[in-house]
Amino acid sequence: MNQALNAAVWRARWVSLGARERRLVQVAAVLVAAALLWWVGLAPALRTLREAPAQHAAVEASVARMRALAGQAGALKAAPQVNRDDALRALEASVRAQLGAQGQLGVSGDRATVVLRGVQPQALASWLAQARANAHVLPVQARLTRGPTGWDGSVVLGLPAAP
Repeated sequence: MNQALNAAVWRARWVSLGARERRLVQVAAVLVAAALLWWVGLAPALRTLREAPAQHAAVEASVARMRALAGQAGALKAAPQVNRDDALRALEASVRAQLGAQGQLGVSGDRATVVLRGVQPQALASWLAQARANAHVLPVQARLTRGPTGWDGSVVLGLPAAP
C-alpha cells in the first residue's frame, strides 16, 4: 500500500512538472545512467585493454626466464655425475684461477668452505658460476659483508656424495 501511495505521489509530481522541466529531468537521468555505465562497465574494460600489452610482455619475460632455468636444470641433470675427488679438484682449480690469494679453500666432510677477503662482486659471481658448472657444487650457506675492497666472509659449498 505504501509503495502504491509513493508511486501515485511521484506520478502526480511528474504530471505537475512543465514540459521543459520534464525534459531536463529526463536528460539528467540519461546523463546519470551514462556516467554509471561508464564507471561500472566501460572504464574497467578499457583500462584492462590498455594494461594488457605490458602485462603480456611481463608474463612472456617470466616464461622466458623459466624456460632458461629449465634448460639449465636439464643440462645439469644430463651432465655426467662428478665424483667427490673430481669435484674437489675442479673446485680447488677454480678457487686458484678465479680468486687467487683472495680465496682460501678448506674441506670438512661433505662441505667445502671458501674464505673470501676483498673479492670483487663480478669475480665472486663468475667464480660461483664456474664452481656450479665445473665442480657441480652449490652454496649451502654464505656469510658475506661488503668491505671497502670487495666482499669478505665465507661461502660453504655442498660437495657431491662419495660413491
